[in-house]
Amino acid sequence: MTAQAQLMNMARSAPRPECEEPLVIIVDDDPSIRDGLHELMLSAGMHPICFASTKALLEADVLDRPGCLILDVRMPGVSGLDFQQQLVAKGKPKPIVFLTGHGDIPMTVQAMKAGAVDFLTKPVRDQTLLDAVTASIERDAAQREHAQVVSLLKARFETLTLREREVLAEVARGRLNKQIAFDLGISEVTVKLHRGNVMRKMQTASIGELIRAWETLSASLRSPAAN
Repeated sequence: MTAQAQLMNMARSAPRPECEEPLVIIVDDDPSIRDGLHELMLSAGMHPICFASTKALLEADVLDRPGCLILDVRMPGVSGLDFQQQLVAKGKPKPIVFLTGHGDIPMTVQAMKAGAVDFLTKPVRDQTLLDAVTASIERDAAQREHAQVVSLLKARFETLTLREREVLAEVARGRLNKQIAFDLGISEVTVKLHRGNVMRKMQTASIGELIRAWETLSASLRSPAAN
């Protein structure tokens, strides 16, 4: 099993407190729609919570919880599409299922390009909506697992010295030890020593794993300016 697979398994197997169960956040200004969706989610064993507007949702401070959003498009105040754009701009994308009685092709394209899981028109079959919500929760879980892996790798990367980071960057480029030694003005023996330290600190068992770990790190962290 690779080091990255082990990290993913650790993320999946970590006990999840009750408050971290996936939450289906329903935002619709029609109380009858909210009530109906709430009952549907409960019947499927999910954990729904309802709001009449995106403003009320923000005041509740539940967006960081695992789960997904069911959003109406047209609502008083900030619309569902505008709210989606705000989340993307803040770097806090969350899986969204749009459910609207006023959809059109341009709206659908905009929503899907911004990362929506689905764009459904009222009335919608219960199973179609439940399938979209299930897919959204699965996407959120995958995104959170990936974020945990990135966080662990980032913490390991930050234990590297500047020289070790330089050697890692060169290894990731496919450079040989003697080429790295020439480029950095150090001996080949020293390069081997640094590379061994890098693999130990990054907890990788092969060069392939080391390169995958490097590629998982954000571009800003891999940038020479960040070192």
